[in-house]
Amino acid sequence: MTGFAQVKGQVNSSLAFSLALKSVNHRFLDLHFRLPSDTDALEMKLRRLLKEKLARGHVEVTLSLAYAGSNGVALNRQMVGSYVQAFRTAADEFGVTGEPDLNVVLRMPGAMESAAEKSGEELEAAVLVRVEEALAKLNQMREEEGRGIGSELRERMNHLAKAGAGVEGHRNAILRAYAERLQARMQEMLGGQVDKERILQEAAILVDRSDIQEELVRLNTHVKHFLVLLDQGGEVGKKLDFLLQEMNREANTLLSKTSGLAGEALNITEMGLLMKAEIEKSREQVQNLE
Repeated sequence: MTGFAQVKGQVNSSLAFSLALKSVNHRFLDLHFRLPSDTDALEMKLRRLLKEKLARGHVEVTLSLAYAGSNGVALNRQMVGSYVQAFRTAADEFGVTGEPDLNVVLRMPGAMESAAEKSGEELEAAVLVRVEEALAKLNQMREEEGRGIGSELRERMNHLAKAGAGVEGHRNAILRAYAERLQARMQEMLGGQVDKERILQEAAILVDRSDIQEELVRLNTHVKHFLVLLDQGGEVGKKLDFLLQEMNREANTLLSKTSGLAGEALNITEMGLLMKAEIEKSREQVQNLE
């Protein structure tokens, strides 16, 4: 489900931050981080926390830093001072004249440090305190979208149940159509010399195999189970998707059993296609649910 949340915080007098969470639909949980350098430990803790709180979605986590008064870069006086002192000590000891080159010194790793590096533990603690608030805001927006999706899914299940009831109303017509077609074909093949009772027996067997009652019962059961899961809430997206696959299988079987029939039984095809359309639209929405 989609959502966005942003929180801001203060680390110390010279450093502030902004943490943003953005979520879009995805079948699985896909986390992407945009964090300042040297915050690997913070990323691992954020990743662990988000996995505990979120189940699905493409989630982008962005941490921006704001420095007060300067560009956020400070001189590592201890390191630079030690290097300069070591240079002069070596020069005196070996009788070499000259002064250390600051361009070389400042390019040494650690000679310049950012406010974030100096405040590493403070930054981590401050962000972790506010991330719970950001997650609460994100989930609130996602839940609002989820309620809208839930209402639409209930409506589609209602349409599906009505279509199933409509098919049930034409079931006797289907059985008669099968019996009539079978009798016509057997009379044609045997030139009219046929035992009527035998025809009825064969017709009863084939009609029983072609009966759609089992498919309608299973479809109705799946619809009821689907609605129960929606009412329960929680992480039900994958379960709902599985149920919709089963509903689609029943609709396909129903259509295959009633293909080629004429007359009133043709209404079954139209209702079966309506079922498949509702199921497919529901599957598109279920992909967005956790």
